[in-house]
Amino acid sequence: MIRTLFPLIVIASTAVAEQSPGAHFIENWDLDEDGQVTVAEAAERRGDVFTTFDANDDGYLDAEEYVAFDEARENDMRENAMPGNGTGRGQHAANGLRREVNDADNDGTVSREEFVSGTESWIVKMDTDGDGVITTADFGRGKGAGTGQGQGLGKGKGQGMGQGKG
Repeated sequence: MIRTLFPLIVIASTAVAEQSPGAHFIENWDLDEDGQVTVAEAAERRGDVFTTFDANDDGYLDAEEYVAFDEARENDMRENAMPGNGTGRGQHAANGLRREVNDADNDGTVSREEFVSGTESWIVKMDTDGDGVITTADFGRGKGAGTGQGQGLGKGKGQGMGQGKG
């Protein structure tokens, strides 16, 4: 049931078309539809995602299963990301699901426990305002690292989009 449910969630949200940065993420991960994603909601959804892609039901995502998962995430990002959201918080959300991030014991597979236990650190990295939940505000321009257009780590020559005092 979950394997068919998750793709339908992604397809249904495509019709809405993301109206603000992070709206697609919130729509897919906010289980109680209150406009914010808690660690508990994200952990539950990560469990659903794991079940969806654990094709052989062995409790692990192996390299082949992760290829399918990576392709689904890439397609979802391509179809639902707003222009310019290939970096920043939207990309960080996607990167937090990569195999190398979740393979805590570096054995080449990701267990359900590894995948779900990474939830809190994943949410903390996206939570730019530190309130313990993810909202569309956490995806907004000028919030968090990676939103400027400079070159290098704070030594850029480009014009940033952050909220500076001038």
